Amino acid sequence: MSGFSAEWLALREPADIRARSRAVTGLAASLTAARSGRIIDLGCGSGSLPRDFAPRLPSPRDWLLVDDAQALLDEAARRCRDLPGVATLATLRTDLAADLSFIGERSTALVTASALLDLVSDAWLARLVAACVTARAPLMAMLNVDGRIDIDPPLPDDVPVITCFGAHQRGDKGFGPALGPTAAARAVERFRAAGYGVKTARSDWSLGAEDAVLIGHLLDGWIAAATEIAPADSIRFARWLTLRREQLAAGRLSVRVGHEDLLAMPRREQV
Repeated sequence: MSGFSAEWLALREPADIRARSRAVTGLAASLTAARSGRIIDLGCGSGSLPRDFAPRLPSPRDWLLVDDAQALLDEAARRCRDLPGVATLATLRTDLAADLSFIGERSTALVTASALLDLVSDAWLARLVAACVTARAPLMAMLNVDGRIDIDPPLPDDVPVITCFGAHQRGDKGFGPALGPTAAARAVERFRAAGYGVKTARSDWSLGAEDAVLIGHLLDGWIAAATEIAPADSIRFARWLTLRREQLAAGRLSVRVGHEDLLAMPRREQV
């Protein structure tokens, strides 16, 4: 499904927790309190979203954690089962690209996802919206990249690196051609067309010296992606990376990565 390693998920978790919109999670918690059924977390990884969100719920709920990696599911279950806000916890190993049928199998209070929608295709998003509508389930989708990347201090080659990285984000991540930076806007369009109300909020990563390891991983990933898109510029990109790593080592580099959170709600249940 995503292919994310446990190490990468652990590295990004502190930045994710800082960034998630408390306005959106607060609305989702209030909405869920008035609904019956379980909470389903799509692409749960090691359980970062439940660990952040479950303790904010007004009362414990049944949870279903879904992923295609058994090792991550086992880790998520181990770390989330005894959380405040968790009454019971089940896991489901499945390929989300092929299967969303479980959303409607039982009453669903809320569907959640974090850092997922930018990986999926528009066709898959349409299937997700249809599944939520059929189940009359709200969706809380967090940390959807929106294409904004600001690096301080700026360099002239930031633009080609970021442009090529953005093109790479639109490649197939296992769900068909990915929505990438357009994911949140497209989700808003599709849910509103289906009769849902949608609340959105920015949830940017704001990274500084204390996030040096995470920034280093981002720099490497951006250059690997950019080089794949524009191999003729590989030397230029390598020079950019060398300079950025020198700035990072000197504590002179900060990065903002744009994300957007959203909560889509059946209109008569808006809070």
